[in-house]
Amino acid sequence: MSDLRSEAEALDSRDELAAKRKEFVLDDTVYLDGNSLGALPAHVPGRLAEVMTHEWGTLRIRSWEESGWWTAPERIGDRIAPLVGAAPGQIVVGDSTSVNVFKALVAAVRIARGAEDAGSGGEGRAEIVVDATTFPTDGYIAESAARLTGCRLIPVTPGDVPGVLGERTAAVLLNHADYRTGRLHDLPGLTAAVHAAGALVVWDLCHTAGALPVGLDAHGVDLAVGCTYKYLNGGPGSPAYLYVRESLQSRFDSPLPGWNSHAEPFGMRPAFEAADGALRGRVGTPDILSMLALEAALDVWDGVSVDDVRAKSLALTDFFLRCVGAYVPQGRVESLTPAAHAERGSQVALRCEDAGDVMRRLVERGVVGDFRAPDVLRFGFTPLYVSFADAERAARVLAETLG
Repeated sequence: MSDLRSEAEALDSRDELAAKRKEFVLDDTVYLDGNSLGALPAHVPGRLAEVMTHEWGTLRIRSWEESGWWTAPERIGDRIAPLVGAAPGQIVVGDSTSVNVFKALVAAVRIARGAEDAGSGGEGRAEIVVDATTFPTDGYIAESAARLTGCRLIPVTPGDVPGVLGERTAAVLLNHADYRTGRLHDLPGLTAAVHAAGALVVWDLCHTAGALPVGLDAHGVDLAVGCTYKYLNGGPGSPAYLYVRESLQSRFDSPLPGWNSHAEPFGMRPAFEAADGALRGRVGTPDILSMLALEAALDVWDGVSVDDVRAKSLALTDFFLRCVGAYVPQGRVESLTPAAHAERGSQVALRCEDAGDVMRRLVERGVVGDFRAPDVLRFGFTPLYVSFADAERAARVLAETLG
């Protein structure tokens, strides 16, 4: 046990990201739930106070122009872009992940059918393929999108997606990482398979953006969505984002056209005319307070390499699994997280018969992860503020809790 503690100290002393920890509001708790809600960057309250007292309190409506409120969705999108491997002008921030999934999926079907009408997309694109292990809301949205577009919904595990693709496939909705197990899916390979079938792919990046390189542009992803309150630390309910590949933007036909996505939003015309570019993904008035809190939170990424974040993430999860193996009685827990780095996100999921009660007792002892029914303990590792000492302590307290 002392050897692992000493190793944790040595690893922390060599950690190039260790200084980032000071930029967050933390305490003695080992916080391993950043895959659900990221910690608060320390400078955000001051920025929000300025927004409320000066921009809202003093400037009031003038802030839409003078404080840059109107352009916040695309400006903040460009801040997120390098974290997911995208060039500027392709990401717009706003609405929830669920709303953006709906916009992206319906638009993907419409684009696929538009290509079909032009004679380049095969015949009868009337199927939507969805990750059968997806976060429930994505499944609900996919079912509704299928009804709306007259498509047949085909739920399969990500590994089985290539086998169900064909000339009837319009769109495919996939999660980059499994929210229960942390398994990382093959974004480059699956994207290529979808394109080979003449269909479009929508990726949900909620459990990967800010934890590992994504490479949206490099891998030719069509559309992507993600939340900002997990590894991006934007705060509870912070707005989500929508990525629309530049070459598709002129054909992006949103099922939720709003005045914010109009070519002349203040023209108040009765007929809709879509704006150019990623702005087509906007709908209504932006949530300015949460939007600007997110913008401030993104400052912690200044000077940070996503490759360095990924390297630390893998080192942390490797070390935690080693500590669990050394401390926890054999057979008491089972790791559901893939051992292979290429298949692992930034969390460790352990199966445990009495997982709900175990997590409750862990939280009482200052180790915060979360529980997923019926038997999964989840521990999320956010490299910007989680230390190797945190990983060792979490494993040690887990072993003591399990007795």
